[in-house]
Amino acid sequence: MSARVLPRRFYARPTVEVARSLLGQRLELDGRGGRILEVEAYLPEGDEAAHAWRGRTARTEVLFGPPGHAYVFLAYGMYPCLNVVAEPEGIPGCVLIRAVEGWGDGPGKLTRALGITLRHNGWDLVTSPLRILRQPAPAHESIIVTPRIGIRRSAHLPLRFVLET
Repeated sequence: MSARVLPRRFYARPTVEVARSLLGQRLELDGRGGRILEVEAYLPEGDEAAHAWRGRTARTEVLFGPPGHAYVFLAYGMYPCLNVVAEPEGIPGCVLIRAVEGWGDGPGKLTRALGITLRHNGWDLVTSPLRILRQPAPAHESIIVTPRIGIRRSAHLPLRFVLET
């Protein structure tokens, strides 16, 4: 493991902390990638938009597992979306990666550009070719916070974080 790969303890924190801290880090698959510019947090409790809201299922099992793994699902049955599992094991928080510099300004666009598919679901971001590399942290003032977009339930929650570039 490279010293630059984010360690497991980075992900084993509250979902919102992980979401904010992912901004400016480098998402990479097989050496291709870019800086994370936009994310959305999905909370383990009180968040009806979270996939784990209704509990543990075969689909959501990854969310309840160890932190620092990829949770990939199909939006509208067509577009792979990459989430990062946060929180300690057993607590299903996750962060949706919405935009990566140079590779797409939407969760489906960036996964198609980088070649992320359902086969990456469950991959360990600490030890696999799908990983996130540590970069210098952006200034706190450069983060814009808004409600999440493209959802109906719990849409009012200010859980979308954008790195102002």
